Amino acid sequence: MGATRRYRLAVGAGAAMIAATTLTACGSGGQGITVNVYKYNQENFQAIVDNCNTKANGRYHIVYNKLPREADGQREQMVRRLAAEDDSMDVLALDVTWTAELAKAGWIKEFSGSVKSQVENGTLQTPLDTATYEGKLYGAPDNTNVQLLWYRSDLVPTPPKTWDEMISMAESLVAQGKPGLIVGQGKQYEGLVVLFNTLVNSSGGTILDENGTKAIVDDKAVQGLAALKKLATSKAIDPSFSNSTEDPARLLMESGKAAFELNWPYVYAAAQKKPDFAKNFKWAPYPTVSGDAAKVTVGGINYAVSSYTTHPDESFDAVLCLRGAESQKLAALKDGVPPTIRSVYDEPEMVDAYPMKDDILKTLENASVRPRTPAYQNVSTVISTILSPPANIDPQKTADELRQELQNALDSKGVLP
Repeated sequence: MGATRRYRLAVGAGAAMIAATTLTACGSGGQGITVNVYKYNQENFQAIVDNCNTKANGRYHIVYNKLPREADGQREQMVRRLAAEDDSMDVLALDVTWTAELAKAGWIKEFSGSVKSQVENGTLQTPLDTATYEGKLYGAPDNTNVQLLWYRSDLVPTPPKTWDEMISMAESLVAQGKPGLIVGQGKQYEGLVVLFNTLVNSSGGTILDENGTKAIVDDKAVQGLAALKKLATSKAIDPSFSNSTEDPARLLMESGKAAFELNWPYVYAAAQKKPDFAKNFKWAPYPTVSGDAAKVTVGGINYAVSSYTTHPDESFDAVLCLRGAESQKLAALKDGVPPTIRSVYDEPEMVDAYPMKDDILKTLENASVRPRTPAYQNVSTVISTILSPPANIDPQKTADELRQELQNALDSKGVLP
């Protein structure tokens, strides 16, 4: 991913032409006001839209515009259209890392008044934090996500509670000739940034200051780097760790070669397709690094309202329905995405669909967000590049390099990798 500044310069020259050739939806139609929602291809989202259209009772009609599955493709399409001040875009489903960038650019509206209160009421705090920039709310959390520790109960009767215990148990299994590998995300991409951010926050460290303008990378962050280095050089680490993403890690676990997996909850549903494997496939809270509960990095999607919408009132109203408790419950049960509204976890149907829901909820209540800065795309690129491959990390030296290169990225200096 290129620098935000350079990217926007490139967009500015051709955005109008690009937007003119890609616009397909209108701001209003023969049936009254149309609210255009742009979201990735979520299998059962149309049912949520249909429910909300029924509740709107003709005041407006929501149209679901499908974005690419890949986050980069979603962001590219939205940024180009927003740069062209495209008024056919009303509600945007944003990755949690995009809030600061779009808010700083003035492309999304602030949530205020009763709408803000309704969004905040009953919503878990960490997802709310991902939708906040400079103390203002710019998004309504729709779904969230946190990683857990997944393990084989036939090999590990009692799951490890700490990072060191996990590595020690895995190495012991390997030494006995048993399947003992640890699998996770070590490739040069966002998954590695998520892992690093979790380890730093769990160590009590800081990457950027609260304003997202100064690189810190303190001594506690060095401890996080040391934990990542220990994992990457362990005798039990997956040999393909430095090239692994979420699904290869899942598949290797399912193949019977691994004992531990650091991954998102979607792996549980996938495992049920292999009953012999699934019966021993268990979960536990993410292992701690410093003795306190791990501060696992959240993922997820927030709804934002475009600054260029010609129907702001209807768009905010649509957001309240699209991310309401009923909608989040349907998405959790049908599409497997964890809710951001606390009360949804208490619904009886969640017991079978989310047997790990209590651990997810407990993890969410102590979770962490990725660095909040308008330059997040730059920050992410720098981190994933410098930390790859993780086995080559020299904690103090790598921290010093990170601090310098992150500051350059924040200041839009130098050439990004």
